[in-house]
Amino acid sequence: HPCGFRLEGLGACWGGEVGGIRVRGLSPSQLVTLRASLTDEQGERFQARAFFRADEAGEVDPGLHAALGGSYTGVWPMGLFWFLQPDTLFRRLVKRDVAGSPFLVRLEVFDGVCLLTGPQDQPLAFCEAERWYVGPGVQRVPIREGRVRGALFLPPGPGPFPGVIDLFGGAGGLIEFRAGLLASRGFAVLALAFFAYDDLPRALVQLDLEYFEEAAELLLRHPKVRGPGLGVVSVSKGAEVALAMATFLPQVVATVWINGTAFLYGNPLVYKDLHIPPIPYLTERMVLTEVGALDNSAVFADPRDPAYSASAIPTEKIQGKVLFVVGEADRSLNSKLFAELAMARMSPASCRLLSYPGAGHLIEPPSSPLCSISSIRGSPRPLLWGGEAQAHAKAQEHSWQEIIQFLELHLGPAATMKL
Repeated sequence: HPCGFRLEGLGACWGGEVGGIRVRGLSPSQLVTLRASLTDEQGERFQARAFFRADEAGEVDPGLHAALGGSYTGVWPMGLFWFLQPDTLFRRLVKRDVAGSPFLVRLEVFDGVCLLTGPQDQPLAFCEAERWYVGPGVQRVPIREGRVRGALFLPPGPGPFPGVIDLFGGAGGLIEFRAGLLASRGFAVLALAFFAYDDLPRALVQLDLEYFEEAAELLLRHPKVRGPGLGVVSVSKGAEVALAMATFLPQVVATVWINGTAFLYGNPLVYKDLHIPPIPYLTERMVLTEVGALDNSAVFADPRDPAYSASAIPTEKIQGKVLFVVGEADRSLNSKLFAELAMARMSPASCRLLSYPGAGHLIEPPSSPLCSISSIRGSPRPLLWGGEAQAHAKAQEHSWQEIIQFLELHLGPAATMKL
C-alpha cells in the first residue's frame, strides 16, 4: 500500500459478519472517505461510502468511530456492507450462486470527502474481502424428487441436524442465500421453489398444500435431518404459505412468518378436500409513486370485512409455535394488522410478535442492504417495499438472532460450526 497507509479488512467473511475494518497510518484528525464496492452476478455495481476523521493515533475503525456522513452516520461496524446501494435504481442485491462463489468486496480509503470517485481518484490504500453465503463445508444438493424442486443445504458432519424449509414470495423462482446462511448456523435447510422454476408452473394459480406436504416429508426422510418436526422460515407470499403449513401440516412445529398475510389473497388454497377461497386483489387501487414505482398497499382489501371471513387461515388450529416478524414501515401490505389478526385466533403461548418501527417489507439476514424499491418478475413496474435504512438494518440484525434462537428452542440445538 502506498505512502505507508494500511487498510485492513478480514480476507473472507460469511453472511456479512466481518472481523473488522481498520485504517492505519493517517494523520491525526485527517478527513477520509472509506468506500466499499462489489459487482453482482448480473454486472450491477453496489457501493457504500462513509466519511471519517482519524483519531489521535491516525487510525479509523468503523466499529469504534462514528461515520460523519455518507451512506450512513454513526457507529456501524458493518456499515460499509449493510448500506450498499446500487448504481442503477431499483436493483436488489441477491446472491444467486450461493455455494460456488463469494461476492468480492473492494474496500478503499481516499483522502478528504469523495462523493464521486473516478479513474483519476487514486486510493490511499485498498484491500479485498470475500463475502460468502455458506460457511466452510456446507454442501448444496439440488432437489428434483417427485414434484419437489429446490436445493438442500447441509452443514458439515454426520448430523442429524434440525430441518428447516425456506420460502420466499411472489417473485417465484429459487432464492437460496438465506438457506445457505441458516445451514452455516447448523440447520439442514431446503430452499423450496413453488412456481416459476424448472418445470413448476410459470405463474401462481393456486396454493396446493399437498406440494408443501410432500416437501416436508422429503426433508424429514433425509438421514441427516432430525425429526420429528421441522421449521419454516418465510417472507411475503411465502409467509402466507407458511402459516397455512403450520395450520394444516403436523410436521411443521416452528414457523417464522415475516411480513405476510393471515388470509388467502389472489390464489385459493387447496388441500385434499379443503378449499379456502381467496380475497381478490383490488388492482385498481395501485398507486404510482413519484419515482414510478407501484405502491400496492391498498390492493389488499380490509380482511376484517365479514364478507372475507371464509378466506381466513384458521390459525387457531396451529399446534406448533409461530414467530411473527413485522416491519412497521412495510409499504407492500399492512403486515402488522395481519400478524395481530392471526395471533388473536391463537393461544398466547403459541405465538410471539417482533415489531420493528422503520423496517420495511424485505426483512432479511443482516448481510442484506435495505431494498425499499425493486423490480420483480411479473410486475410491469418496480414495487415499493418501504423501510428506512438505519432502522431496517437494526431490525435485520436483531430479528436474525431471534430467528436462530426460536428455531433452536423449538427444533433442538443446531450444529456448532467453526467459521
